[in-house]
Amino acid sequence: MRNKTPLTGRLAVVTGAARGLGAGMVRELARRGARVVLLGREEETLARVADSLPVETHCFEVDVTHDEAMDRVSAQIHERIGRPSVVVANAGVAEGGPFGNSDPATWRRVIEVNLIGSAITARTFLPSLLATRGYFLQIASTAAFGPAPMMSAYCASKAGVESFAQCLRAELAHQGLGVGIAYLNWTDTDMIRDADQYGVLRELRAHMPSPARRVHPVETVAARMVTAIERRASAVYMPSWLRLAQPVRPVLPPLVNWISRRELPRLAEKARFEQTGLLGAGGRADQVAGTPHTRRDT
Repeated sequence: MRNKTPLTGRLAVVTGAARGLGAGMVRELARRGARVVLLGREEETLARVADSLPVETHCFEVDVTHDEAMDRVSAQIHERIGRPSVVVANAGVAEGGPFGNSDPATWRRVIEVNLIGSAITARTFLPSLLATRGYFLQIASTAAFGPAPMMSAYCASKAGVESFAQCLRAELAHQGLGVGIAYLNWTDTDMIRDADQYGVLRELRAHMPSPARRVHPVETVAARMVTAIERRASAVYMPSWLRLAQPVRPVLPPLVNWISRRELPRLAEKARFEQTGLLGAGGRADQVAGTPHTRRDT
């Protein structure tokens, strides 16, 4: 018989759950006894993840940037499954390349999914989280700390979700809602592996100090995130040493600017600065997805 944990029997909703960190978190939540709801754009992939879990599981295909579709999903969850007490805003996409010749639709999509989608997720499930005095975890990134050349949309979106989550926490703490922000470095997902196929992005990561360019297994990162959920942490860092970067954040933009002025001309001689489009299998699936809709839960 599974030992009880702080999550045993609780209902958790995770966006972007079809693959990568989202799927890893769903598996870890299930391992600790939570009932889980998976949200994402890929119906078949969501179903495969759901079918692999040993707990009560439901999945809905939905676009987190679509207010009405998210409202319908929330209503179905409330009526047929219950009120979630944990919501993880994990859905995210990324693209790389120079801003000056970036595709406006792709650049905008990164902002829409990462920032607007997170806000819609919070708004949609806020009544349930307030009723359960629950916990909302916002997946952010070290991209919230400072600028990264060739990643303007991603950095803007992650800085935005950090600020949004801080506002949400301050606004609703007196009502018992816990809000956490996850600051992640490199996680071994297809998004990161895809980025490494582009010379300039690979070179930029290679120029980071060794600890900063290390890629961490999904299972390790997911376990850290779920422990933070159990503890209702206000911030979680992966790796842990990232918390040491918080006090020096003001110096990061001028430091990145100084390094970029020196290194980008040299990198331009070795690799062509090209647009990547949305990175990873999840990004490609998002790009080809049709009209947002929901699927019957399984």
